[in-house]
Amino acid sequence: MSEKILFLTGKLAERQLKRILSSMKPEFKYKINQIGVNVAALMSESIIMRRLSKDHHFDRIIVPGKFRGDLDKLSNFFNVPVERGPDDISNLPDYFGLKSPKEKLEDYSCDIFAEIVDAAILSTEEILKISKLYIKNGANVIDLGCMPDTNFSHLEDTIKAIKSIGCKVSVDSANNEELIRGSKAGADYILSISEKNINILDKLNSIPILIPSSPGDLKSLERIIKIFIDKKVDFYADPILDPIHYGFTESILRYANLRKMFSDIKIFMGTGNLTELTDSDSAGVNAILMGLVSELSINAVLVVQVSGHCKNSIAETDAARKIMHFAKLNQRLPFRVDDSLMCMSTRKLSRKSEKEIDEIKSLVKDKNFRIILGENGINVFNSKMSKIGFDPYDFYEQLDVKDDASHAFYLGIELARAQIAFQLGKNYDQDNELQWGVANEKQEIDFSKRPDLKITQKTR
Repeated sequence: MSEKILFLTGKLAERQLKRILSSMKPEFKYKINQIGVNVAALMSESIIMRRLSKDHHFDRIIVPGKFRGDLDKLSNFFNVPVERGPDDISNLPDYFGLKSPKEKLEDYSCDIFAEIVDAAILSTEEILKISKLYIKNGANVIDLGCMPDTNFSHLEDTIKAIKSIGCKVSVDSANNEELIRGSKAGADYILSISEKNINILDKLNSIPILIPSSPGDLKSLERIIKIFIDKKVDFYADPILDPIHYGFTESILRYANLRKMFSDIKIFMGTGNLTELTDSDSAGVNAILMGLVSELSINAVLVVQVSGHCKNSIAETDAARKIMHFAKLNQRLPFRVDDSLMCMSTRKLSRKSEKEIDEIKSLVKDKNFRIILGENGINVFNSKMSKIGFDPYDFYEQLDVKDDASHAFYLGIELARAQIAFQLGKNYDQDNELQWGVANEKQEIDFSKRPDLKITQKTR
């Protein structure tokens, strides 16, 4: 028996909701109840409880995304789950089609080593502060980047401090003595071991990352791998990813060939040579890299976020590894899975046609300003005026808010958001912040405690 869902809506969104649900051809049965208010933000718990019968015979009730009331209270009152739908009603198909996959994006098959560069000149307290941020963003291991000819006197104390907060540690140094000190202090991993310093192996208690003896020398890496396999010692192998125009393509082939030669070993990849040394926003670069990692079953990546354009690389890598893991597990493309890496773009651009905007205008009978992005630009209108522009300054003279500072402030913010969204090709939803994926941490809003939205011009 198919599920029966009741959709609650306001007057202005009723027609659009009907069209969208009709075009979806859903498997569930549904009914739309126009609750008697113009906009969703004005819908309240008391209005819903007064105007909707408790004898409704539905399995679920969906209220608009901008509804700010207590969902638990309504669920208890009507004795069925009451859920908040998407803020933008045009995203209703995605709300139903992608709800389950989004809930499952927790698993991954690749660990993140997050490097703290030049750790030797930072205090233990500074390193611990950075470590906590990196862990929050998805790091599994904190990598302590040592420096040539610089004494890391507090290395042991730093390792102890990081491990005290429950995180694994790796020591990344070209100095064998630092590798030995780090291992004795409890480091879980050391970077790196090659044929040149394999002699320190007996002094280590940590898992080593193996690298070639010289750049691009896959044969030397193959030899040392076989030594570790024979010794039955745990390790990771890293053929080294090179920057673009300095062997990038050949280095990718080395990873592919290494996986063909050794199907069961753990492989390690440092991504910084591509993300840090390419003038491009890092989200897309990290997405492609983690796609490569997924295809080759690479087990760990070393992530650096030093340059300004890479300031979110750890969070981006975390999102990308989960998307790729989900896609691979479900034998599907990493497409229409999650929007976290769409930092400067939008999956489905929402721009209303002139006909749709005219239809909304015809229903507006009050002085509340509506701001809608159309195919023709930024549309601002209420019952008294209508204006199309591309810049906040285009609207100033007609808004008539010179004597209403709070409303002028509100409209300034909203028009600036609308302008940015129109210029970048992003979606705009009045009274809500623009969505930037992992580039900006999304604030969870308690709608029951949120201040009243300033949507109405004061009556004079």
